[in-house]
Amino acid sequence: MSFDRIREKLNILADAAKYDVSCSSSGGNRKNTNKGLGDSSSSGICHTYTPDGRCVSLLKILLTNYCIFDCAYCVTRKSNDIKRAAFKVQEVVDLTINFYRRNYIEGLFLSSGIFKNADYTMERLVAVAKKLRLEENFNGYIHLKSIPGASDELMREAGLYADRLSVNIEIPTKEGLKLLAPDKKREDFIKPMAKVKNEIAQYKSEKKIIKSTPKYAPAGQSTQMIVGASGENDMQIMYTSHYFYKKFNLKRVYYSGYVPISYDNRLPSIGSEVPMLRENRLYQTDWLMRFYGFNIHEILNEHNQHLDLDIDPKLGWALRNLHHFPVDINKANKRMLARVPGLGMKSVYKILKARKFRNLNWEHLRKLGVALNRAQYFIICNSRNFVKEDLPAEKIKGLILSNTNSKYNKIYNNQLSLF
Repeated sequence: MSFDRIREKLNILADAAKYDVSCSSSGGNRKNTNKGLGDSSSSGICHTYTPDGRCVSLLKILLTNYCIFDCAYCVTRKSNDIKRAAFKVQEVVDLTINFYRRNYIEGLFLSSGIFKNADYTMERLVAVAKKLRLEENFNGYIHLKSIPGASDELMREAGLYADRLSVNIEIPTKEGLKLLAPDKKREDFIKPMAKVKNEIAQYKSEKKIIKSTPKYAPAGQSTQMIVGASGENDMQIMYTSHYFYKKFNLKRVYYSGYVPISYDNRLPSIGSEVPMLRENRLYQTDWLMRFYGFNIHEILNEHNQHLDLDIDPKLGWALRNLHHFPVDINKANKRMLARVPGLGMKSVYKILKARKFRNLNWEHLRKLGVALNRAQYFIICNSRNFVKEDLPAEKIKGLILSNTNSKYNKIYNNQLSLF
Protein backbone atom coordinates (compact mmCIF):
# COMPACT_ATOMS: atom_id res chain seq x y z
CA MET A 1 0.00 0.00 0.00
CA SER A 2 1.26 3.49 -0.85
CA PHE A 3 2.65 5.87 1.73
CA ASP A 4 -0.06 8.41 0.87
CA ARG A 5 -2.81 5.92 1.71
CA ILE A 6 -1.18 5.06 5.06
CA ARG A 7 -0.88 8.75 5.87
CA GLU A 8 -4.55 9.29 4.96
CA LYS A 9 -5.57 6.45 7.27
CA LEU A 10 -3.41 7.86 10.04
CA ASN A 11 -5.01 11.30 9.71
CA ILE A 12 -8.52 9.84 9.88
CA LEU A 13 -7.96 7.35 12.69
CA ALA A 14 -5.76 9.57 14.86
CA ASP A 15 -8.37 12.33 14.66
CA ALA A 16 -11.14 9.89 15.62
CA ALA A 17 -9.13 8.75 18.68
CA LYS A 18 -8.90 12.24 20.18
CA TYR A 19 -12.19 11.83 22.02
CA ASP A 20 -10.73 9.13 24.25
CA VAL A 21 -8.85 10.84 27.10
CA SER A 22 -7.96 7.76 29.15
CA CYS A 23 -4.44 7.36 27.83
CA SER A 24 -2.12 7.77 30.82
CA SER A 25 0.01 4.83 31.93
CA SER A 26 -0.03 5.74 35.64
CA GLY A 27 2.13 2.96 36.91
CA GLY A 28 3.45 0.86 34.05
CA ASN A 29 6.98 -0.38 34.79
CA ARG A 30 7.81 -2.86 32.05
CA LYS A 31 11.62 -3.02 31.87
CA ASN A 32 13.77 -3.73 28.85
CA THR A 33 15.92 -6.70 29.86
CA ASN A 34 16.39 -8.49 26.54
CA LYS A 35 17.97 -5.84 24.30
CA GLY A 36 14.62 -5.02 22.73
CA LEU A 37 13.06 -1.66 21.88
CA GLY A 38 12.09 0.79 24.63
CA ASP A 39 10.67 0.33 28.08
CA SER A 40 7.67 1.56 30.05
CA SER A 41 8.59 3.60 33.09
CA SER A 42 6.33 4.62 35.94
CA SER A 43 6.68 8.26 34.95
CA GLY A 44 3.68 7.95 32.68
CA ILE A 45 2.73 8.22 29.03
CA CYS A 46 0.94 10.88 26.97
CA HIS A 47 0.76 14.45 28.22
CA THR A 48 2.83 13.47 31.26
CA TYR A 49 6.12 14.96 32.41
CA THR A 50 8.92 13.06 34.09
CA PRO A 51 10.71 14.48 37.17
CA ASP A 52 13.47 15.81 34.90
CA GLY A 53 10.95 17.74 32.79
CA ARG A 54 10.84 15.32 29.85
CA CYS A 55 7.49 14.99 28.06
CA VAL A 56 6.59 11.50 26.89
CA SER A 57 3.92 10.65 24.35
CA LEU A 58 2.30 7.80 22.47
CA LEU A 59 0.77 6.94 19.15
CA LYS A 60 -2.96 7.25 19.80
CA ILE A 61 -5.15 5.80 17.06
CA LEU A 62 -8.17 3.67 16.27
CA LEU A 63 -7.74 0.38 14.47
CA THR A 64 -10.85 1.37 12.52
CA ASN A 65 -13.66 3.92 12.71
CA TYR A 66 -16.16 1.54 11.15
CA CYS A 67 -18.71 0.53 13.78
CA ILE A 68 -21.80 -1.68 13.91
CA PHE A 69 -23.36 0.47 16.66
CA ASP A 70 -25.22 3.75 16.36
CA CYS A 71 -24.53 5.42 19.73
CA ALA A 72 -25.94 8.95 19.59
CA TYR A 73 -22.91 10.58 21.24
CA CYS A 74 -20.18 8.90 19.15
CA VAL A 75 -18.46 10.43 16.15
CA THR A 76 -17.96 6.95 14.62
CA ARG A 77 -21.65 5.96 14.89
CA LYS A 78 -22.68 3.97 11.84
CA SER A 79 -25.23 6.56 10.71
CA ASN A 80 -22.70 9.40 10.82
CA ASP A 81 -21.56 10.57 7.40
CA ILE A 82 -17.79 10.56 7.87
CA LYS A 83 -14.82 9.24 5.97
CA ARG A 84 -14.07 5.67 7.05
CA ALA A 85 -10.77 3.80 7.24
CA ALA A 86 -9.23 0.71 8.79
CA PHE A 87 -5.66 -0.33 9.53
CA LYS A 88 -4.36 -3.80 8.99
CA VAL A 89 -2.66 -5.36 12.02
CA GLN A 90 0.78 -5.18 10.43
CA GLU A 91 0.30 -1.53 9.48
CA VAL A 92 -0.21 -0.54 13.12
CA VAL A 93 2.84 -2.58 14.14
CA ASP A 94 4.98 -0.92 11.47
CA LEU A 95 3.75 2.58 12.37
CA THR A 96 4.50 2.03 16.05
CA ILE A 97 8.02 0.76 15.42
CA ASN A 98 8.84 3.44 12.84
CA PHE A 99 7.52 6.23 15.03
CA TYR A 100 9.45 4.86 18.00
CA ARG A 101 12.71 4.65 16.05
CA ARG A 102 12.27 8.31 15.07
CA ASN A 103 11.77 9.19 18.74
CA TYR A 104 8.24 10.49 18.10
CA ILE A 105 6.60 8.20 20.67
CA GLU A 106 7.33 5.92 23.59
CA GLY A 107 4.23 3.76 23.38
CA LEU A 108 0.91 2.92 21.76
CA PHE A 109 -2.70 3.64 22.72
CA LEU A 110 -4.95 1.52 20.51
CA SER A 111 -8.73 1.61 20.44
CA SER A 112 -11.26 0.73 17.77
CA GLY A 113 -14.76 0.95 16.51
CA ILE A 114 -16.52 -2.40 16.64
CA PHE A 115 -16.76 -4.16 13.30
CA LYS A 116 -18.50 -7.53 12.85
CA ASN A 117 -18.58 -8.30 16.60
CA ALA A 118 -16.72 -7.75 19.86
CA ASP A 119 -14.46 -10.82 19.63
CA TYR A 120 -13.50 -10.17 16.01
CA THR A 121 -12.39 -6.64 16.93
CA MET A 122 -10.68 -7.57 20.19
CA GLU A 123 -8.77 -10.37 18.47
CA ARG A 124 -7.14 -7.86 16.14
CA LEU A 125 -6.25 -5.46 18.93
CA VAL A 126 -4.57 -8.31 20.78
CA ALA A 127 -2.78 -9.37 17.58
CA VAL A 128 -1.15 -5.92 17.34
CA ALA A 129 0.17 -6.09 20.91
CA LYS A 130 1.30 -9.69 20.49
CA LYS A 131 3.25 -8.92 17.32
CA LEU A 132 4.91 -5.92 18.93
CA ARG A 133 6.00 -7.93 21.96
CA LEU A 134 6.99 -11.24 20.36
CA GLU A 135 8.08 -10.34 16.84
CA GLU A 136 9.44 -6.80 17.29
CA ASN A 137 10.70 -7.30 20.86
CA PHE A 138 8.99 -4.02 21.80
CA ASN A 139 9.04 -3.19 25.53
CA GLY A 140 7.40 0.22 25.34
CA TYR A 141 4.06 1.06 26.90
CA ILE A 142 0.94 -0.46 25.28
CA HIS A 143 -2.59 0.52 26.27
CA LEU A 144 -5.40 -1.51 24.68
CA LYS A 145 -9.00 -0.42 24.78
CA SER A 146 -11.03 -3.48 25.75
CA ILE A 147 -14.09 -4.15 23.63
CA PRO A 148 -17.35 -4.55 25.59
CA GLY A 149 -18.58 -8.12 25.33
CA ALA A 150 -15.20 -9.64 24.41
CA SER A 151 -14.59 -13.19 25.61
CA ASP A 152 -12.68 -14.02 28.78
CA GLU A 153 -10.02 -15.83 26.73
CA LEU A 154 -9.25 -12.73 24.67
CA MET A 155 -9.22 -10.50 27.75
CA ARG A 156 -6.72 -12.79 29.42
CA GLU A 157 -4.46 -12.78 26.37
CA ALA A 158 -4.74 -8.98 26.08
CA GLY A 159 -3.44 -8.50 29.61
CA LEU A 160 -0.37 -10.63 28.91
CA TYR A 161 0.83 -8.21 26.22
CA ALA A 162 -0.63 -4.83 27.24
CA ASP A 163 0.50 -2.68 30.15
CA ARG A 164 -2.96 -1.26 30.71
CA LEU A 165 -6.45 -2.29 29.68
CA SER A 166 -9.52 -0.09 29.75
CA VAL A 167 -13.16 -0.37 28.80
CA ASN A 168 -15.20 2.82 28.61
CA ILE A 169 -18.53 2.68 30.43
CA GLU A 170 -19.37 5.73 28.29
CA ILE A 171 -22.54 6.93 30.07
CA PRO A 172 -22.69 7.17 33.90
CA THR A 173 -26.13 5.59 34.35
CA LYS A 174 -27.97 2.59 32.90
CA GLU A 175 -30.88 4.83 31.97
CA GLY A 176 -28.63 7.19 30.03
CA LEU A 177 -26.96 4.33 28.19
CA LYS A 178 -30.34 2.83 27.26
CA LEU A 179 -31.45 6.19 25.88
CA LEU A 180 -28.35 7.03 23.84
CA ALA A 181 -26.96 3.57 23.01
CA PRO A 182 -29.92 1.15 23.05
CA ASP A 183 -27.89 -1.61 21.36
CA LYS A 184 -25.42 -1.75 24.26
CA LYS A 185 -25.83 -3.26 27.71
CA ARG A 186 -24.07 -2.24 30.92
CA GLU A 187 -23.34 -5.93 31.54
CA ASP A 188 -21.12 -6.02 28.45
CA PHE A 189 -18.90 -3.35 30.02
CA ILE A 190 -18.82 -5.07 33.39
CA LYS A 191 -17.76 -8.50 32.10
CA PRO A 192 -14.28 -7.56 30.78
CA MET A 193 -13.66 -5.35 33.84
CA ALA A 194 -14.39 -8.25 36.16
CA LYS A 195 -12.13 -10.55 34.14
CA VAL A 196 -9.21 -8.12 34.29
CA LYS A 197 -9.68 -7.57 38.02
CA ASN A 198 -9.67 -11.32 38.69
CA GLU A 199 -6.64 -11.93 36.46
CA ILE A 200 -4.65 -9.19 38.18
CA ALA A 201 -5.51 -10.66 41.59
CA GLN A 202 -4.51 -14.13 40.39
CA TYR A 203 -1.22 -12.83 39.00
CA LYS A 204 -0.34 -11.16 42.31
CA SER A 205 -1.17 -14.34 44.20
CA GLU A 206 0.86 -16.59 41.90
CA LYS A 207 3.77 -14.13 41.82
CA LYS A 208 4.31 -14.68 45.55
CA ILE A 209 4.95 -18.36 44.87
CA ILE A 210 6.39 -18.40 41.34
CA LYS A 211 8.64 -15.42 40.61
CA SER A 212 8.63 -16.08 36.86
CA THR A 213 4.84 -15.68 36.56
CA PRO A 214 4.16 -13.55 33.43
CA LYS A 215 3.01 -10.02 34.16
CA TYR A 216 -0.65 -9.29 33.65
CA ALA A 217 -1.71 -5.70 32.87
CA PRO A 218 0.93 -4.25 35.24
CA ALA A 219 -0.51 -0.73 34.93
CA GLY A 220 -4.00 -1.97 35.84
CA GLN A 221 -7.23 -0.89 34.19
CA SER A 222 -9.15 2.35 33.78
CA THR A 223 -12.40 3.63 32.31
CA GLN A 224 -13.93 6.78 30.91
CA MET A 225 -17.40 8.31 30.96
CA ILE A 226 -18.95 11.09 28.94
CA VAL A 227 -20.17 14.03 31.00
CA GLY A 228 -23.16 16.08 29.94
CA ALA A 229 -24.63 13.93 27.16
CA SER A 230 -27.47 12.38 29.15
CA GLY A 231 -28.25 14.89 31.88
CA GLU A 232 -26.74 13.21 34.96
CA ASN A 233 -25.87 15.50 37.84
CA ASP A 234 -22.46 15.54 39.52
CA MET A 235 -23.63 13.28 42.34
CA GLN A 236 -24.72 10.54 39.91
CA ILE A 237 -21.44 10.78 38.01
CA MET A 238 -19.21 10.58 41.08
CA TYR A 239 -21.25 7.84 42.75
CA THR A 240 -20.76 5.78 39.59
CA SER A 241 -17.00 6.44 39.76
CA HIS A 242 -16.95 5.45 43.43
CA TYR A 243 -18.71 2.17 42.61
CA PHE A 244 -16.24 1.25 39.87
CA TYR A 245 -13.20 2.18 41.96
CA LYS A 246 -14.38 -0.05 44.79
CA LYS A 247 -15.79 -2.89 42.71
CA PHE A 248 -13.02 -3.27 40.13
CA ASN A 249 -9.95 -1.63 41.72
CA LEU A 250 -9.58 0.80 38.83
CA LYS A 251 -6.46 2.92 38.55
CA ARG A 252 -8.31 5.89 37.07
CA VAL A 253 -11.70 7.08 35.97
CA TYR A 254 -11.57 9.74 33.24
CA TYR A 255 -14.24 12.37 32.61
CA SER A 256 -14.80 13.65 29.09
CA GLY A 257 -17.10 16.61 28.53
CA TYR A 258 -19.64 15.93 25.81
CA VAL A 259 -18.83 17.64 22.51
CA PRO A 260 -21.83 17.91 20.16
CA ILE A 261 -20.94 16.25 16.88
CA SER A 262 -24.28 16.00 15.08
CA TYR A 263 -27.95 16.73 15.60
CA ASP A 264 -29.96 14.21 17.61
CA ASN A 265 -33.04 15.12 19.62
CA ARG A 266 -31.84 12.87 22.45
CA LEU A 267 -28.72 14.99 22.95
CA PRO A 268 -27.99 18.52 24.17
CA SER A 269 -28.09 21.05 21.33
CA ILE A 270 -25.01 22.01 19.37
CA GLY A 271 -23.33 24.90 21.15
CA SER A 272 -24.03 23.47 24.62
CA GLU A 273 -20.63 21.92 25.26
CA VAL A 274 -19.85 20.89 28.83
CA PRO A 275 -17.60 23.56 30.37
CA MET A 276 -14.02 22.54 31.00
CA LEU A 277 -14.43 23.86 34.53
CA ARG A 278 -17.01 21.15 35.27
CA GLU A 279 -14.57 18.48 34.09
CA ASN A 280 -11.95 20.04 36.35
CA ARG A 281 -14.26 19.98 39.39
CA LEU A 282 -15.05 16.30 38.76
CA TYR A 283 -11.34 15.46 38.61
CA GLN A 284 -10.73 17.42 41.83
CA THR A 285 -13.51 15.44 43.53
CA ASP A 286 -12.00 12.21 42.21
CA TRP A 287 -8.66 13.26 43.70
CA LEU A 288 -10.23 13.97 47.09
CA MET A 289 -11.78 10.50 47.11
CA ARG A 290 -8.57 8.70 46.21
CA PHE A 291 -5.85 10.63 48.01
CA TYR A 292 -7.34 12.92 50.65
CA GLY A 293 -9.49 10.49 52.62
CA PHE A 294 -12.86 11.97 51.70
CA ASN A 295 -15.94 9.80 51.46
CA ILE A 296 -17.98 10.63 48.38
CA HIS A 297 -21.07 11.15 50.60
CA GLU A 298 -19.29 14.05 52.31
CA ILE A 299 -18.82 15.93 49.05
CA LEU A 300 -21.99 15.06 47.13
CA ASN A 301 -25.32 13.90 48.56
CA GLU A 302 -29.06 14.43 48.26
CA HIS A 303 -28.72 17.92 49.76
CA ASN A 304 -25.74 18.85 47.58
CA GLN A 305 -26.02 17.20 44.15
CA HIS A 306 -23.96 19.67 42.13
CA LEU A 307 -20.37 20.85 42.49
CA ASP A 308 -19.81 24.57 42.86
CA LEU A 309 -18.09 25.88 39.73
CA ASP A 310 -16.82 28.96 41.58
CA ILE A 311 -14.73 27.08 44.15
CA ASP A 312 -12.99 23.72 44.39
CA PRO A 313 -14.82 20.86 46.16
CA LYS A 314 -12.51 20.79 49.19
CA LEU A 315 -13.17 24.46 49.90
CA GLY A 316 -16.86 23.80 49.33
CA TRP A 317 -16.83 21.02 51.92
CA ALA A 318 -14.96 23.20 54.43
CA LEU A 319 -17.44 26.06 54.06
CA ARG A 320 -20.33 23.66 54.69
CA ASN A 321 -18.56 22.23 57.74
CA LEU A 322 -17.09 25.21 59.58
CA HIS A 323 -17.74 23.45 62.89
CA HIS A 324 -14.61 21.33 62.20
CA PHE A 325 -12.44 24.45 62.15
CA PRO A 326 -10.12 26.08 63.10
CA VAL A 327 -7.52 23.32 62.91
CA ASP A 328 -4.39 23.69 65.04
CA ILE A 329 -1.58 23.25 62.56
CA ASN A 330 0.77 22.03 65.31
CA LYS A 331 -1.57 19.38 66.74
CA ALA A 332 -3.97 18.12 64.04
CA ASN A 333 -3.51 14.65 62.56
CA LYS A 334 -2.75 14.00 58.90
CA ARG A 335 -6.39 13.30 58.00
CA MET A 336 -7.60 16.66 59.31
CA LEU A 337 -4.68 18.62 57.88
CA ALA A 338 -5.51 17.17 54.46
CA ARG A 339 -9.00 18.67 54.74
CA VAL A 340 -7.77 22.23 55.15
CA PRO A 341 -8.29 24.31 51.98
CA GLY A 342 -4.91 25.40 50.65
CA LEU A 343 -3.06 22.35 51.98
CA GLY A 344 -2.04 19.80 49.38
CA MET A 345 -0.63 16.45 50.45
CA LYS A 346 2.94 17.67 49.88
CA SER A 347 2.31 20.56 52.25
CA VAL A 348 0.72 18.20 54.78
CA TYR A 349 3.82 15.98 54.82
CA LYS A 350 6.09 19.03 55.10
CA ILE A 351 4.11 20.26 58.10
CA LEU A 352 4.15 16.88 59.82
CA LYS A 353 7.90 16.68 59.35
CA ALA A 354 8.70 20.29 60.30
CA ARG A 355 6.62 20.41 63.48
CA LYS A 356 8.69 17.60 64.99
CA PHE A 357 11.40 20.20 65.53
CA ARG A 358 9.42 23.31 66.51
CA ASN A 359 5.98 24.88 66.70
CA LEU A 360 5.11 26.41 63.34
CA ASN A 361 3.97 29.99 62.80
CA TRP A 362 2.61 31.87 59.80
CA GLU A 363 6.07 32.67 58.44
CA HIS A 364 7.06 29.01 58.60
CA LEU A 365 3.91 28.06 56.71
CA ARG A 366 4.67 30.60 53.98
CA LYS A 367 8.15 29.16 53.56
CA LEU A 368 6.64 25.67 53.29
CA GLY A 369 4.52 26.89 50.36
CA VAL A 370 1.11 26.76 52.07
CA ALA A 371 -1.61 28.70 50.19
CA LEU A 372 -2.49 31.00 53.08
CA ASN A 373 -4.98 32.88 50.91
CA ARG A 374 -7.30 29.93 51.65
CA ALA A 375 -5.83 28.24 54.68
CA GLN A 376 -5.79 31.34 56.94
CA TYR A 377 -9.55 31.08 57.46
CA PHE A 378 -9.37 27.48 58.68
CA ILE A 379 -6.22 27.16 60.82
CA ILE A 380 -4.42 28.48 63.87
CA CYS A 381 -0.71 28.20 64.54
CA ASN A 382 1.94 29.51 66.95
CA SER A 383 1.66 33.14 65.86
CA ARG A 384 -1.83 34.20 66.85
CA ASN A 385 -5.31 32.95 67.56
CA PHE A 386 -7.93 32.28 64.95
CA VAL A 387 -9.28 35.79 64.46
CA LYS A 388 -11.79 35.08 61.68
CA GLU A 389 -13.86 32.45 63.47
CA ASP A 390 -17.05 34.54 63.40
CA LEU A 391 -17.08 35.00 59.63
CA PRO A 392 -19.98 33.21 57.89
CA ALA A 393 -19.29 30.81 55.02
CA GLU A 394 -20.47 33.22 52.31
CA LYS A 395 -18.17 35.97 53.64
CA ILE A 396 -15.15 33.62 53.63
CA LYS A 397 -16.01 32.47 50.10
CA GLY A 398 -16.25 36.07 48.92
CA LEU A 399 -12.91 37.02 50.47
CA ILE A 400 -11.12 34.03 48.95
CA LEU A 401 -12.59 34.64 45.49
CA SER A 402 -11.75 38.33 45.74
CA ASN A 403 -8.14 37.62 46.70
CA THR A 404 -7.82 34.98 43.98
CA ASN A 405 -9.19 37.28 41.28
CA SER A 406 -6.89 40.10 42.45
CA LYS A 407 -3.90 37.75 42.20
CA TYR A 408 -4.77 36.68 38.64
CA ASN A 409 -5.44 40.28 37.58
CA LYS A 410 -2.02 41.31 38.93
CA ILE A 411 -0.31 38.50 37.01
CA TYR A 412 -2.24 39.42 33.85
CA ASN A 413 -1.32 43.11 34.14
CA ASN A 414 2.34 42.25 34.73
CA GLN A 415 2.30 40.15 31.58
CA LEU A 416 0.75 43.00 29.59
CA SER A 417 3.45 45.38 30.84
CA LEU A 418 6.06 43.25 29.08
CA PHE A 419 4.62 44.36 25.76
